[in-house]
Amino acid sequence: MNDLREKMVETASFIRSKVNIEPGTIGIILGTGLGSLINEIDIIDDLSYKRIPHFPVSTVEGHSGRLIIGKLGGKNVIAMQGRFHYYEDYSMKEVTFPVRVMHELGVKQLFLSNAAGGVNENQEMGDLMILEDHINFQPENPLRGFNDLDLGPRFPDMSEPYSPSLIEKALSIAKANDIRCDKGVYLSLQGPNLETKAEYAMFNKWGADAVGMSTVPEVLVANHMGMECFAVSVITNVCYPPRRVQETTHQDVIDVAVVAEPKMTFVIKELITSL
Repeated sequence: MNDLREKMVETASFIRSKVNIEPGTIGIILGTGLGSLINEIDIIDDLSYKRIPHFPVSTVEGHSGRLIIGKLGGKNVIAMQGRFHYYEDYSMKEVTFPVRVMHELGVKQLFLSNAAGGVNENQEMGDLMILEDHINFQPENPLRGFNDLDLGPRFPDMSEPYSPSLIEKALSIAKANDIRCDKGVYLSLQGPNLETKAEYAMFNKWGADAVGMSTVPEVLVANHMGMECFAVSVITNVCYPPRRVQETTHQDVIDVAVVAEPKMTFVIKELITSL
């Protein structure tokens, strides 16, 4: 058994020993300022990341650092209230390790959220964007190195990283409830700095609709293991065309995310309930 597999098994065994229900087949990862979906979960157990073997620890404001196990929409779920980022000085294997553990616990469908900058001129702050595709501009790939064929193929296909059926269901839910929501392409960057006006303009030309610092590494690993993925961005600052760019702090991002969060929470809850 390789080192990654040993750590996965050990961590999953520890989590099972501490909870009173099966985590279920649905996993959730919540991004910056977007942790209140937890309030919709009937929580059975929760664990601080600090208690979990081999888990990194969230260091970013807006990421609580708790693993939640409970029920949402009538389904058993396991949720991460706070994620990890490459810019926190973790390797990509560490950033994505919780996804590996979720798979070891039986998760088949992964739901992710993030706060993002909008580079589509039709977007407004607080809009939702469902990811239909992405551009990976991270400096390291979590699949680099030894590949365990029992986890997934050496060269996983990424022609459809996000579930078309879940995308269409989510868009229908948003439309039926008058929630501003579209689908688009998410570009993932290293961070932690926000981008310049010239960079935002370049990303628009590349075909991106939103930019952020997360999600794609987790989706790569989830796809590697055959998990079905759904991801949604909250547009917390508008960045294109350049005249719309304003100075933005991390607190600004959190403030917009918190206001927009009930819409995202509603869509994800209704989507999970419909499964």
